[in-house]
Amino acid sequence: QVQLVESGGGLVQPGGSLRLSCAASGFTFSIHRMNWYRQAPGKEREFVAFISSTGGTTNYADSVKGRFTISRDNAENTVYLQMNSLKSEDTAVYYCNARFPPSDYWGQGTQVTVSS
Repeated sequence: QVQLVESGGGLVQPGGSLRLSCAASGFTFSIHRMNWYRQAPGKEREFVAFISSTGGTTNYADSVKGRFTISRDNAENTVYLQMNSLKSEDTAVYYCNARFPPSDYWGQGTQVTVSS
């Protein structure tokens, strides 16, 4: 079974920080690109960040660039999303994603709520 399990979400004040984790199992994690997506209530799921298999290349949505950092630890089969300077507009369920064309695998999501 391919399994992706997100953790680390919660309630944080505007300007605060959270670090999300995604633990992967059931596939050869070290050779796969990994992504983070998010979905706010009433909105479509949107891309947040990408990281290459080795961690040498990253890409971010314009809305989070400069505030979020994606990283990975292939020895631990885990991808991370460090979120700083959080805004109310960052409130969403955050999902870890792995592409197995033509299929996608998703975690269950972790809720991030940014509110005072």
